[in-house]
Amino acid sequence: MGDILIKILVCFLAGAGAGIGTGFAGMSAAAVIGPMLITFLGVPAYDAVGIGLISDVLASLVSAYTYKKSGNLDIKNSLPLLVSVLIVTTVGSFAASFLPEQAMSGTMQIALIIIGLRFLLKPVNKTREQLEAVSPKSRLIKAIVGGIFVGFICGFAGAGGGMMLLLVLTSFLGYPMHLAVGTSVFIMAFTALTGGISHFMIGGLPDILCLVLCVVFTLLWARIAAKIANKSNAKTLNRVVGVVMIVTSIVILAVNYL
Repeated sequence: MGDILIKILVCFLAGAGAGIGTGFAGMSAAAVIGPMLITFLGVPAYDAVGIGLISDVLASLVSAYTYKKSGNLDIKNSLPLLVSVLIVTTVGSFAASFLPEQAMSGTMQIALIIIGLRFLLKPVNKTREQLEAVSPKSRLIKAIVGGIFVGFICGFAGAGGGMMLLLVLTSFLGYPMHLAVGTSVFIMAFTALTGGISHFMIGGLPDILCLVLCVVFTLLWARIAAKIANKSNAKTLNRVVGVVMIVTSIVILAVNYL
């Protein structure tokens, strides 16, 4: 009984962190869930990343729906990015099966801190008008290149796909902050599903109770965070995104190495 309560508590905390990161910053749930399950429950790293990716699916979809209701989702122009990410995610997931567990649990955390500092020190202040001024051909090429980069990271490390996608959308494709987060979680729903299925096909099914608990708790907190984020201005959202990324990464590094 005690083991089950501990499992529920760890999954609740992991789901809360993952849901808040997804709803506010478009982060991959695996960035939080993976290290938490590995460290506190002894879940194999490959299974933990798979659970994180599957937890991302419903959480990202409900977040994307919330952003869409506020007009902060660009489905049409994000499709080339989505397709290229999906194709390369499977390749990255296969490559991840050969990576040592410790490397999988901590690979992306330093990058997460750096990107978080970027949003704090240099907030995204792009407008929709600036985005629409870019030629369709240039946007298409950038979307495909960015998708290849993000797809491999999402499948390979699980934890890096969401933050890298947000970085590509804001810095590479010129999206305004709210639109970037909404579009990011929309794409992450499909990349997470692809990556999660690939993980389970290669490594088998994980702990079902952990999977269900993480999915439910992540979904709940993502919904709450997305509703709050859509009511915030761009400057505030930049700060929240930066803080969420930095705090999440520091906590994970502390858990793993201290």
